[in-house]
Amino acid sequence: MAGGVILVAEDDALLRAFIEDGLKQQGYVCYGVGDGREAFELACTREFDLMILDRDMPGMNGVDLLRALRRRSDSAPVIFLSALGAVRDRIDGLDAGADDYLAKPFAMPELLARVRALTRRPPLQASDALVAGNIRLEPAL
Repeated sequence: MAGGVILVAEDDALLRAFIEDGLKQQGYVCYGVGDGREAFELACTREFDLMILDRDMPGMNGVDLLRALRRRSDSAPVIFLSALGAVRDRIDGLDAGADDYLAKPFAMPELLARVRALTRRPPLQASDALVAGNIRLEPAL
């Protein structure tokens, strides 16, 4: 069994429920939303171990949502789900800050494997170091 808290932002209610059920069976806690603005508000009020974002949602599309979250220094891993599977679409999603991109339709075992791969990575640690050019100042411990 795995664990962790995951945001699932998918406007298709049936698909969102399917994803959440699969994740819950693996021990994850899920928060599901169907709108990009709602996903942004939720992500600004709590920390997630992983976010699964649909690329095309009402309110705010997944790319804009992810860019806004990355500007806020949210470093949670992100998997994009999208019916847009062209190379340019995948590149745009990854360049926006996604860690992975899975085209629809997808197999649930593959999504779960990608979730496990991203959630087993240690979280990024913020540094207290000050950096200017090639000069780095570390605070004394």
